[in-house]
Amino acid sequence: MKLGILKTGRPPKACVPDFGTYPEMFEALLGRDAYDWRTFDVEAGELPQSPTACDGYLITGGAAGAYDPLPWIPPFEDFLRATRGKAALVGVCLGHQIMAQAFGGKVIKSPKGWAVGEHEYRVLRQEPWMVGDPAPTIRLPASHQDQVVEKPPGAEVWAASDFTPFAGLIWPDERAISMQPHPEFVPAYAKALIETRIDGPLTPEQAEQGLASFSPSDDRLRLGGWIKAFLTGAA
Repeated sequence: MKLGILKTGRPPKACVPDFGTYPEMFEALLGRDAYDWRTFDVEAGELPQSPTACDGYLITGGAAGAYDPLPWIPPFEDFLRATRGKAALVGVCLGHQIMAQAFGGKVIKSPKGWAVGEHEYRVLRQEPWMVGDPAPTIRLPASHQDQVVEKPPGAEVWAASDFTPFAGLIWPDERAISMQPHPEFVPAYAKALIETRIDGPLTPEQAEQGLASFSPSDDRLRLGGWIKAFLTGAA
């Protein structure tokens, strides 16, 4: 399977030597030998030649806001709309937000402030790609201030929390899912990211609370299995 990574951001430079880039994190989560990987630097204006250039696409997180007046966002949204239903789409964090916005939803800088550390989400739907034992909740790293506040027409919510009501979206029968939390973040990277943001944009108190939220185990690998099942056609 040819799997394209649509890169919309990058980790802090200080974190790359230890944890790699966002495409490398996804490759580690899903298996470097499991797919024919292709990376497209969407921030730099690089997009696949056609929606079907790859069998599926993973849209990464990044520091931009989906609503920011950046020159690469409108053509990227056009590409997502053209790809919808023709190739599998999986969006994470900013990828989740841009998918929602491109398909008719609304994204804002939330007045709730930052979500940092590990968050627990309720699983509202049981889908065929949710392989393994049924999971009423999942626990994953989060790092965002922006949120989807209006879901797009035709989308359903599969994951939610009180802080993030639209944490996971699915477009049934259109081969598209998205999620706000980060299954590709190992806990050590999620903690390092928090530490790089102390005194801007996070306060020391926010950082301390985020660092204290990590548990001995999370559901990264469970979500990785779900994404692989979705991409291989279980959805």
